[in-house]
Formats: sequence, C-alpha cells, structure tokens
Amino acid sequence: MSSPLSLKLRIDGMDCASCALKIENAMKRLPGVSDIDVSFARRSLSLRLDEDRTGVGAVERQVRALGFTPVALDAAAPAGAAAAAGGAAPARWWEQRKPRLLAVIGAMFVVAAALAYAVPSWARWAWSIEAGLALLPFLRRAWAGARTGTPFGIETLMSVAVVGALLLGAAEEAALVIVLFVIGEWLEGVAAGKARAGVEALVSKLPREALRERGDELERVPAHSLAVGDVVVVRPGDRIAADGRVIGGAAEVDESPLTGESVPVAKPCGAMVHAGSISTDGELRIEVTRRADDTTLARIVQLVEQAQESKAPTARLVERFSRRYTPAAMVAALLVGVLPPLLVGASWDTWIYRGLATLLIACPCALVISTPAAIASGLAALARRGLLVKGGAALETLGHVTTVAFDKTGTLTRGRPELTDLVVVQAPGADALLAQAAAVERKVSHPLGAAIVAAAQSRGLQLPASFGAALTEPGRAVTARLKQGFVTVASPRHAAERTRLDDATLAAIEALEAQGKTVVVVLAGTRLQGLIALRDEPRAGAAPAIAALRRMGVDAVMLTGDNRRTAEAIAQALALRVVPQLLPEDKLAHIDSLRRAGAVAMVGDGINDAPALAAASVGIAMGGGTDVALETADAALLRDDVGGVAELVAGSRATLANIRQNIGIALGLKAVFFCTTLLGVTSLWMAILADTGATVLVTANALRLLRSRRSAG
Repeated sequence: MSSPLSLKLRIDGMDCASCALKIENAMKRLPGVSDIDVSFARRSLSLRLDEDRTGVGAVERQVRALGFTPVALDAAAPAGAAAAAGGAAPARWWEQRKPRLLAVIGAMFVVAAALAYAVPSWARWAWSIEAGLALLPFLRRAWAGARTGTPFGIETLMSVAVVGALLLGAAEEAALVIVLFVIGEWLEGVAAGKARAGVEALVSKLPREALRERGDELERVPAHSLAVGDVVVVRPGDRIAADGRVIGGAAEVDESPLTGESVPVAKPCGAMVHAGSISTDGELRIEVTRRADDTTLARIVQLVEQAQESKAPTARLVERFSRRYTPAAMVAALLVGVLPPLLVGASWDTWIYRGLATLLIACPCALVISTPAAIASGLAALARRGLLVKGGAALETLGHVTTVAFDKTGTLTRGRPELTDLVVVQAPGADALLAQAAAVERKVSHPLGAAIVAAAQSRGLQLPASFGAALTEPGRAVTARLKQGFVTVASPRHAAERTRLDDATLAAIEALEAQGKTVVVVLAGTRLQGLIALRDEPRAGAAPAIAALRRMGVDAVMLTGDNRRTAEAIAQALALRVVPQLLPEDKLAHIDSLRRAGAVAMVGDGINDAPALAAASVGIAMGGGTDVALETADAALLRDDVGGVAELVAGSRATLANIRQNIGIALGLKAVFFCTTLLGVTSLWMAILADTGATVLVTANALRLLRSRRSAG
C-alpha cells in the first residue's frame, strides 16, 4: 500500500463559504480522502489522498463538475509562498472559467436574437435551442451538487426555473435568465476578488527574493530558501527578506507592513528586524533568525486568513437559517404555483410562471454572503492598520464591549521605568544595594527588574554571582541565592509579611509613592537593606485613547499590582478609575465581576497578563508584533499604540452595522420582489436580476469597510 499523498490545489471560481462547502461535501464522499481543508479566503483545497482508492484526476474532475477550476500547487511550499500563489489570479480573462462562459453564452444569445429578428417565425425555436444549450453546464453542476451532498444550490433553483419557463413557452425569458445569471456569477467573482484585497495586500508584501552573502560573494536566492543563520544584505529601498538581527550597518526601517505606521524606525547594529519591512536609507547585514514560513509577517497573513474563515456567531446563525430557508423557499414556490389554480381556478400557466419567479427570488446567496463578506472586509481593514483580530467571533464581541480593563506597566505606560531613588537602610552603600537587587533581577523579564539591571549596568557595577534559578512569586517578590545568602526584591506589601518595616521606612515608602513612583524593598534574608524607587511615565497616546473610548460609551479601568498611591497618580493623569494592589488571581476575580455587567476587553502586554487576557471576553495584547502578542490574545496591537483599542471597537461596530445592513438588503429585496411576483409585476429575468443584484449590493456594501479611514469615535 502506498503512503497517502498530500495534495494542494488552487480553486479558481471559489468566491464564498457556500462554494467552499460544496467542494468540502464532494471531497468527503470520495474514498481514501482525509484531512480536507477548504479555504475560500486563500481559494485553496488541501487534503491527503490514498491513490489506491482515488486518484488525483478523480479529485480534479469532481471539482470541475461543480463549476470550479483546480490548479495544482506545491504542497510543500512555505506558507507565504503558497498564500501568494493562492492569491494570484490568472492575468488573462480567457484563462478564467466565468468570463469564458459569459463570452460563449453571450455570443449564443446575440446569435439567437439576430436570428429571431431576421426570421420571426423561427424566434421560438432559436430562443429554445439557445436556452437549452446554455443551460447544459448548469444542469451538470446541479446534478454534481445533488450527488455530492448539496442539492439546494443556486444552479438547481435556476435550472428548475429555466426548464419550467421553456415548458411554458417563455423561451426568450429563459435565455435571458441564463445570461443574467452568468453575468451575476462573474460580478460576484469580481466583488469577491476585491474583498480579498486586504489579505492580498499583505501577501504582496511577503518578500520573494533575498541577497544572500556567502563568503565574499552575493547571490540572489528565493526568500523561502533562506535558512536560520544565513546572512542577507539589504540595500536602501529593498524589502527585508527574513526576520533577523542586524549584524552590520544601520538604517531607518519602514515597518508599515506589520504595524500600519509608516514613520521609519531606527535599526542600529543588534536590533531585530522583520520580513516585509523596508530599509529606507542605509545598507544592513542581517543574520536570519526565522525561516520564511515562520516570519512575523507570514504568520500575520496566516492568522488573518484563518480569522476570515472562522465564523462569527451571527454568521453561524445566518447559515443555520439559510439551510432551512432554501427548502422552505422551494416549498413556498411550489405552493405559489399550485394553490391559486387548485383553490380558485386561476390560470395554471400564470401561477406556475409566478412560482418559477419565486424560486429565483428565493436563492439564498445574498443572505449567506452577507455576514462573511463584512467580516472578511472588516478584518482585512483592521489588519492594514496593524490591528490583528483572530476571528469573526472576537471581532463581533469587540463591538459589544462595555468595559475595557487596562494593565498599567507596558500598556498605559511606556513600560520602560527608570530608577529615581536609592534609600539605603542597612546595605553598605547605594551601589551595593543596587548591585544586589540587579543580581536578583537579571534572570527575570519584568520591566521593573529590567530597569534595575539597566541602572546597575549604566553605573558599571560588578554584580554579585548568583546560584541556581531565581524564585519568582508573581506580583510579590523575586528571590535569588547570592554569595552572602538569599536576597529578595519585593513589593512593600509582601516585604511587610516577611519582616517588620519601621515607621521611618514606611514614611519613606509613602512619600515616594505619593510622587507616582513604584517602590521595591530589598531584603537580605529578613533584614531590610534598602528601598529602590522607579517611575514609568504614561504613553503619549494613552489619555486620548481613554477619551475616545469614553466618547463611544465604553468605560475604562486600570487594573494593576502597584500600590494605591502610585496607581492613582497615573490614573489621575489619564482620567480613568483604578483598582490597585491586585495580585494575578485578584485580576481574574475582578474581570469575572466586570463580565457579569457586560462584555469586557482586557488589554495587557501579552506576557505576564496571559491569565487575565484569557479570562476576558476579548483579550487584546500590546506587543509590536512579538510572538506572545500574536499567540496569546484574541487581538493584538501590532504598532504598540494603545489608541488602537478604540479603533478596534470602532471597526467592530462598523462591521456589525454593515452586517445588519447586508441582511436588511438581502431579505428586504426578496420581500419586495416576492410581493411584486404575487401581483404579477415581476418577470423571470427581473427575478434573477433581483437575486444577482442583491448579492452584488451586499458584497459592494461590505467592501466599503476596506475604504474606511482610521476612526475611534
């Protein structure tokens, strides 16, 4: 027995979730097919195939039978390359199935119209033959759909309506219905392509080539061939080909592909850079630290594509409704056609005609696409601005948020506290006090600890050796074993539990905290060595972000482990309420209490706030594109600007409004045309035009989100 084959195809013509569902249902019915993944955002189908039971040709024939065009892709290609291939549509119209079909059927329609005009006695036969021939591909697609688990597709509804019209002698209308249907399919494809523009814009920024350095030689190679440890050269104006570390040169780098901000960022030797960024004014030598399929930008593209395919609660509700709606609509069309003649002796021809028109109006395409089109556009529009939302459910929840809870350090503040005071109690001196604290903190990553270590390094202090790993108690203390014994750097509250703090020490702590400073206590065993004070200034955009949320009717609260006086000093500057002195478990309890009053978003740095981010209705990570920001929370502010929180809420609300508009358009047009059909005003061609028009209107309305400007209320 041969091992299963990994097969990956690009599916041209797959423009919505309904198309993807048809293909998935068909693949499930093929023997030997497993691990099916159909992505309408990437227009791709990947699966594992037992060729002893089903060949590749059988898979491709099944896809073609449903009306789509399969194109082989390299299943082993890196994610970015595959995304690029999946996103690139053929450049020439005659290589695309829908435009080609439109051209053929349009030409047949023109010939039939010319023949009917030239020889009126042949008109009925000309239109009947043209409609019959034009209907054949749709009959095959309807039959293929029925055989593979999708019996109520649009092709089925349209085929029944056209056959009925031919039997009633309305051959000209039957031909016109097919032409309008094909035009509608083509327009839907064009609109869907524009809806994918957000992701394709990101894909276009994935680097294709790199200038690799080997000894004294430079060679141009595909970006996906780079390995960790390779050295690449980036010249002014070039796009950086891989995530890496600058080992030579310096430049200003445009990071807008990741963050949405085009203001260049200085990258000296030793700085980290990301694939897709552009060196604006200098040459860089970069050591590659990640493969092409693992770069930050490639992962952002993957996450946005996955998010567009994940279903929001509204989308799931609409899908469940549409599954019941289509069979019910067919029953309604049947009743429209037969009840009036049976009950009141009305004309059979007249009411069957109206039943057929009802059948065309009942097509659920516009309704089914109303929500995913808006979600996809909303997610892509936010991603362009460096605001990553990992799914339709998270995007929808953001629009219902009533409270935003902020962590303080690194979120509302710069996250770079600086040492301001050293108060010696029993330590040999200020330098000795600082050196002891730095020796304890150098093995942990907390911002306060990093500031203490940086202060010691700036003074050129020799740090005492430490033995073993540091013992960290989150929110309380860090302890390490130094040569002179165990030394602890603790919060005043926790230090008071370990030793007695005299009145003078308590007064010093109170005075420092009243100035908005964070104080830590240094203990040698249980002996007080001294106090270290640090201050972290608010971010420049924090106050405007809080004000923007308030204008939108969203409450804001700061949850912090800092002491009350320090926390209140920051909160007063930002004009928001604060809950201080919270341990990690206290934050969780407070978020749970907030959730009882409505949806809560938690904003943190994505490192030590992971439990709180997970507990909130929506977790939002600050991170500037770090791994934790991309993986921990439901959303990430890639440009590291807290003002993005208000933009996320505004973007979600705009998307929800767009969904409501789309559902109103889809159902409203159907209701209007159903009434006009019963009154005898709507013809078959008007019915198909109404359905196609509704689909195009819904998609065009969703595309407005891609053109929306940055707004935060």
